[in-house]
Amino acid sequence: MKNYIFNHYSENFLRMSFPAASAPAEQVIPQVIPQVTTQVEALLLVMNRELSRTEIQEKLKLTDKKNFKENYLKPALEQDLIVMTIPDKPKSSLQKYRLTTKGKTLKMQKPDNQ
Repeated sequence: MKNYIFNHYSENFLRMSFPAASAPAEQVIPQVIPQVTTQVEALLLVMNRELSRTEIQEKLKLTDKKNFKENYLKPALEQDLIVMTIPDKPKSSLQKYRLTTKGKTLKMQKPDNQ
């Protein structure tokens, strides 16, 4: 049993000292893989090469362009899971998207990985 030191200061106060731990505490490793929505996860799973917005939407069977951009494309871009092939011209008709290393890593860790 470890020795504890009690120092009585007054009628209402007590000071207690504990010995230092002999073994270092376990270090907490921060999570490096981001948590993503089911929509972003679905987008990552269909990305097997560079794809246009239309191609991605077709693979996901989505018809609403606004919904796709707000809930799939924008969050994936903001989390650096995908990148534009022509970043200087985001509205180009030739614009395509590809997975980043971070996106590929996350995709490989998913059980539904294709």
